[in-house]
Amino acid sequence: MLIHPQLDPVAFNLGPFQIHWYGIMYLFAFLGFLQLGKVQIKTRPWLSWNEKMLDDAFFYGAIGVIAGGRLGYILFYQLQYYLQEPIEIIALWKGGMSFHGGFLGVVIAMILTAKKYKITLLSVLDFIAPLVPLGLAFGRIGNFINAELWGRP
Repeated sequence: MLIHPQLDPVAFNLGPFQIHWYGIMYLFAFLGFLQLGKVQIKTRPWLSWNEKMLDDAFFYGAIGVIAGGRLGYILFYQLQYYLQEPIEIIALWKGGMSFHGGFLGVVIAMILTAKKYKITLLSVLDFIAPLVPLGLAFGRIGNFINAELWGRP
């Protein structure tokens, strides 16, 4: 039988605050998105993107992935609980994000980016598509550390 490692999901404490590995993975994903986006602006000029567009796509996308991930979790998995305890909706530090909610949030964010710059959604997606796998990889590392998504024994 495969033995699963038991890693502490808390990376370190900062005073009374616990800094979780999953949050660090979000930070790495966001920073990676920005850095790879800057490289892509320089190496793929035919996409006609600039750093202001990248910053806006990042800002909208970060809000979309966090708000969408949280709302997806609430709606798909724990609706009754959050209807009874609505203040808990903002308690992100207690966990509860969904991939599909985050995906929908990012799609909405990219639609807003396309509208703001009067470009097609496909041109926005052409730009961000190469940046997404790094974020997904960091997310899966966070899942591994949290002992999630192991699959069947």
